[in-house]
Amino acid sequence: MILVFGGATEGRKAVEVLEEAGSPYFYSTKTGEQDITLRYGQRTDGAMDSEAMKAFVREHEIQLMVDAAHPFASTLHDTIADVASEMQIPVIRYERIYPPRDKDITWIDDYSQVPTDIRSLLATTGVQSIGKLKWLESKGVKVVYRILNRESSMELARQQGATDEQLCFYEDETMPEADAILMKESGLSGGYVEKVEEAKAKGMRMIVIKRSQLLFSNIVNGPYGLRRSIERILPDFFPLHSGLTTGTCATAAAVAATIRLTKEETPSEVPVLLPNGETIAVAVGYGEGYAFCIKEAGDDPDVTNGIEVRASVEHSDGFEIKGGEGVGRFTLPGFDFPPGEAAINKGPREMIRENLQSILSPLTSHLSPLKVTISIPNGEKIAKKTFNPRLGIEGGISIIGVSGIVKPFSEEAFISSIRKCMEVAKASGTDRVVINSGGKSERYLKDRYPNLPQQAFVQYGNYIGETLKMADELQIPQVTLGVMLGKAVKLAEGHLDTHSRRSTMNKDFIQQMLQEANCQLSIVDSQLTLARELWEKIPKEKTEDFCRVIIQHCMRHCLLLVPHTELTLLLIDDDGTIHPQ
Repeated sequence: MILVFGGATEGRKAVEVLEEAGSPYFYSTKTGEQDITLRYGQRTDGAMDSEAMKAFVREHEIQLMVDAAHPFASTLHDTIADVASEMQIPVIRYERIYPPRDKDITWIDDYSQVPTDIRSLLATTGVQSIGKLKWLESKGVKVVYRILNRESSMELARQQGATDEQLCFYEDETMPEADAILMKESGLSGGYVEKVEEAKAKGMRMIVIKRSQLLFSNIVNGPYGLRRSIERILPDFFPLHSGLTTGTCATAAAVAATIRLTKEETPSEVPVLLPNGETIAVAVGYGEGYAFCIKEAGDDPDVTNGIEVRASVEHSDGFEIKGGEGVGRFTLPGFDFPPGEAAINKGPREMIRENLQSILSPLTSHLSPLKVTISIPNGEKIAKKTFNPRLGIEGGISIIGVSGIVKPFSEEAFISSIRKCMEVAKASGTDRVVINSGGKSERYLKDRYPNLPQQAFVQYGNYIGETLKMADELQIPQVTLGVMLGKAVKLAEGHLDTHSRRSTMNKDFIQQMLQEANCQLSIVDSQLTLARELWEKIPKEKTEDFCRVIIQHCMRHCLLLVPHTELTLLLIDDDGTIHPQ
């Protein structure tokens, strides 16, 4: 069982991650005032001292604690660390992302260090800090406290000696006038950047209390890092495990190779900044003249799982990213780069660029002149088992990931692949795109449309609705939807995702369609288990009538998704006959 300490923004984010598992956990807050919905989690409110925390851990058999509390909840952080150490329980600290410290800001360690050479101060450090700042008033400083507009906060402010005239609220549209503003180093999610920008615009002196350095060994600063840490510590909590994209692997290898080239160090793990702003640790290794990262796909089915992604880095006249052995080449338009370029899309290139910049020149906007070459041994052979040939990527693997992390939901990855296929089909210049469920139906449809290029045929798997929406968004003029009977009877009933976990064959609805076709066949009480068995049961003279009814029902649902596209629907039987003829 997992115990999460929340109450702040990171607590909410931690809940989003844990809810994906569908497993029970506990969520603890001090006040119980945070508005949060838990489906699988059980809420427990009230502050815990060391003894209460240990008792809770023992009673509920807690195996892991996640500290996602506010960064300035120092007492709680210390208690969690002490209890975890004594009871030998692992802890993950969900930390915030912090911008670099601005040299134009006055940085202090605690409230006693607030400068007194100011006439007025706007304190945005929370209602509980009022008592710690009252001494400033005796020094002649006028202090205004910005707090949450709720009764409990106002009552606590009054208890500490604040008057109503000294209070303003975060909900107010304008910031009160003052010579200086006092803030906490609360990170991006704490509105720190917005406060700094507003203070600069008003010409206010900025005084910031530095965050404490937490004594946790396992620190993450985003949802992907949290999930991967939980997967490592409690492998059974999530039913499926996440993985890394080839883009993240290429970036990790490039970071490792750069560190070895510039610092003569060979760390076993390197930090990788993901597109969402968080940083994760990625395992790397080294060979003669290169560093490498082993691709892990998690539980998402992927033929690239276990491949070695290499990066070699050398000094050059300018910064460039190249594709080496096993990295494919674009041969068709529709990607971020023109035909002939290495199949490394914009997202991974930006990841590599930003990560190397953080190593080499974090305070400048330019990169040191380096040539980065990404290669994948056996990439050309492995690529034949992927979507690459269909996309017009030849000679190897493509590196086109966006998020940097593969979530273990194969449908997400599959839908992303469908979109890329549709974009390539659009870029090929064809007026008609033929969407189909798989290799068998596609072979029959290629005979129907022998003059269309390979890129015009796109497999939708089970995601008929998603694929049709893409066609309309991409303004493809004509779409042919090829469907076999098993998916057609589900589509006819309105199931735009035909996967068995979301829709099943409905005998009653099929019976209704048989009646509409004036077919006297009765199947409700029959042993019918597969829709394709209908081809043998329906009288030959009624086959076309039945196909016509199915197609009408399917079109009724599909046309709503493609208002700007001409749609043709073809029903395919087991021997390849296409209806209508």
